[in-house]
Parts: sequence; C-alpha cells; structure tokens
Amino acid sequence: MRHIAILAAGAFLFGTVLTAGAEELDLGEGNLAFEHLPQYQSYLQNYDDSQMTEYGGSVPHRKHDDFNPLPKGYKHAQPYLKNLWLGYPFSYEYDRARGHVYAIEDVTKIDRINRYSEQAGLPSTCYNCKTTAIPELLEKHGDNFWSMNFHDFRTVLDPKMHSIGCTNCHDPARQMRLVITSVPLTEALERQGKDWRNASRNEMRSLVCAQCHVEYYFETAEHGVAAKPHFPWDKGMNAEDIYRFKSNGNPERDGFEGQFTDWVHAVSKTPMIKVQHPEYEMSSDSVHAQAGVSCADCHMPRSTEGAVRISSHHWTSPLKTDEMIRNACMGCHTDRTPADLRDRTVYNQERVWKQLNIAQEKSVRAHEAVRQAMEHGFADAELLNEAREMVRKGQWFWDYVSAENSAGAHNPVKALDTLASSQQYSDEAVRLAIRATNHEIAGSMDQPIKELVPPIREHSRKLQQSQEHLDSHVWLQYLPLLPEADLVWDGNERLR
Repeated sequence: MRHIAILAAGAFLFGTVLTAGAEELDLGEGNLAFEHLPQYQSYLQNYDDSQMTEYGGSVPHRKHDDFNPLPKGYKHAQPYLKNLWLGYPFSYEYDRARGHVYAIEDVTKIDRINRYSEQAGLPSTCYNCKTTAIPELLEKHGDNFWSMNFHDFRTVLDPKMHSIGCTNCHDPARQMRLVITSVPLTEALERQGKDWRNASRNEMRSLVCAQCHVEYYFETAEHGVAAKPHFPWDKGMNAEDIYRFKSNGNPERDGFEGQFTDWVHAVSKTPMIKVQHPEYEMSSDSVHAQAGVSCADCHMPRSTEGAVRISSHHWTSPLKTDEMIRNACMGCHTDRTPADLRDRTVYNQERVWKQLNIAQEKSVRAHEAVRQAMEHGFADAELLNEAREMVRKGQWFWDYVSAENSAGAHNPVKALDTLASSQQYSDEAVRLAIRATNHEIAGSMDQPIKELVPPIREHSRKLQQSQEHLDSHVWLQYLPLLPEADLVWDGNERLR
C-alpha cells in the first residue's frame, strides 16, 4: 500500500501497522530509502534546520511578538494578530512552524486546539496536511473522518512515524513517481476540467506542494461533507477571485450556501474569513511561474549528495546560504552573485512588510470604528452593515499576504497590489462607521492606532479562564469567561 513510515533515527523505510480503534491497517513493507539514500539523507536535514532568514526561517516563534527576542518573538512581527482574530482560536496561538517533519508533533501542542476538554474544538481535518496516513484513514473511515474529533487520533498518529514524508508526494508502487494523494486538490483540479495524471513533470513539481500550501475552507454538514477541505479556486486564485467565491456559495458545488463565515469577530460583530497559507496561489502568476519555474526549483534545488546529483529533499528557503542560492537561483541568474540575489529579495520583502503592517493597523482601526459606532447607540444600521462588509474584505486582503509566509518574495507585485486593496477597504470601513454615527465618533477615532487600540500581547485559553485577564484590555472584555480547567492533553500524552 501507499503508506511507508519514516523514522528519523534510521536511514531506511519500513512497513508499520496504524492502529485506529480496534482495527488495524496493514501498510505494507519496503526499504525504498536504500534505493533513494541520497534523497533520504537530504530529507533528514529537515530535523536539524534551525536557521533564520531576514523575514522567516525555521526557528519557531510567536508571530505577533515583537517585544521578545528569538526563540519567543522576532523583530519582524505583526503585533495585532491577537486583536484581529479575537473570538477565533487563532487568537490563542499563532507560531511560525518548525517545518514538515515536525508537523504532527507541533499541531498536537498548539493552543488553537482545545486541550482542556475531551472535545478538541477542531476536527480531524487538521491532520490532512500533517501526515502520510490520510489515504489509509480515509479508506478506513470514509468521509466521516473529516469531522471526527481531533483528539481521537492523538494516540494513533505517532509524530516520529507518520509525519510528512516520501509518500505524500511519491508512489512507491510506481518507481517513486510524483503523485497527488490530496483529495481536496484532486477535486479542485477536476472542477477545472484538469487531471493531475496528465500533468507534466514540471507541473507536478509544483502541484505536489499545492496539496497543502494553499487556501482552503471546510465544507458544512448542511450542504456538503462536514469539515471536508475545499479549495476555492473556481473563480481564480487572486484575493478578489476567492473573496467573490466565498461571498455567494453554491451548495451543490461548494459545500456552503451564501456568504461563507469562519467566525464572527468578538468586537465588531463582523462575519470574518480566515486565510490559510496561499503560497501556491500567490506564486501561480508570478514572474517565475510564467517562466516555467516550479516550487521545487527553488525549495528543492539540485544538489550534490556524495557523488550523486539529486533534487534536495531539505525543504527550506534558498536564502539561507550562498550555496543554496547558487543551486536554486544561479542556473538562470548567471550574471548575479548570491549576495545580489539575496539583497534583491530582501529589498522586495522590506517594502511588502511595511505595507503589510500598515494594512494590519488599518484593519484594527476598522474594527474599532465599528465597535464605537455600535456602542454609540444611534448608528445607522444600513451604513454599519456596509462598514462590516468593508472590514471583512479589508482583513481578508491583508491576511491573504500575511498568511502566505513569504513576506512577498513569491510575488512582490501581487502582494503589494493586494495590500493596497486591503488598506482601501479598511479606510472605507472607517469612513462608513463614522458616517453611521453622523460623525459623532470622528473625534475619538482621530488617534494614533497604538493609543486608540493597544496590541493584545498575551492571550490564551488558560488566560481566558481569568476575569482579571479579560478586564486588562477593552477588546478582551467582549469575550466570554471560560470555565476553569486543567490540561487533558500535552501533545499526544494524556494527562488525566
């Protein structure tokens, strides 16, 4: 069968048995790592990767934290993330990921999943891009798998054996040819009249990444398969295209009806959408993509392992070392030096990052304007609803760039254009909210953003169990007090 377990401790692959309840899934045998030992040795480098680039890297840290040094915070942070996601689990914890091989271990510890309860609050769908075992789990449970309780699989999926590995992208039954194992991607391509089996090898070197590095949402039980991932590409891949798609869903095709909503913001009562990580969408119409450059050309460049020339399976940024830049970039950019290429990328990132933080602050101001208009008591309801639509749209366009993780490096033109739209929508939201009160909140809104609304620096599920914490910030007062509770799960270890 497709699944082959991988252990970092040994340079081989072997068969295993995945236990799920009372039944077992026999996942076959193999020692394909001996046949592909150089690739496997490069894959093992993912376990030791702890190097930062200027705007990213592999050291996990809190992405809102600009007041602590690494490894807790980092100089390039967005301090208003907890404000913007208030009332949604992302406000509890949003950290930079360590990388593919730690996917299961890290997701089991994150505060977005409720570890204080028998019910995780998020479905098993959250394992979809964390493990090689999804095909077998779907074979066993069918579409019921997507909406099952996340906690039910904590003792089933071993982080060392079932995290992201070879068989997410390769078929061992067909000489390790590239393969798509993602059901949501296969279905999204089918809706576009495409079959990945007919794709060129170069297309596949990006499509295997598009299994996970994409925007998605969960279908609803009322109109689709409960919690099944769905890629919203039917109208296009830009922020505007996907926003239009999520504004008027077709139940038979999309698994939701009308306006899609992930959560309602606690302060502005705006129905919001959370962007995931649209790297594939962001890069799809970039200069590099138009030139035929695939994701793997940059993030899995050709390298020498011993006497063999291979595609590196150390999935990382090419900006970390001069050697990586030579391997990834200088096959085309023969007239440039590694320093030139790194500096040019950082030049673009600096400009995107500046506008990203401006867009972030404007989104916060937009929520605050609606809050003040609501508290005013005599706001025009129609104008206030128009303002909320602009809040929703402004934050969506900001998050499309924020969640994309490259700080604009994948497509700086598109990133800057998207952020310009975000700022315009948020400004319009403020204008409408002020008009809704006949300009009576205009004076109170006329303050620097950090005086108007300070960043929420600390917030977690445990802190939300404290009334003192909720009283510490005017925005936090809109949240419900959670009942006192102790941890049930610490990673995959059950504490009680």
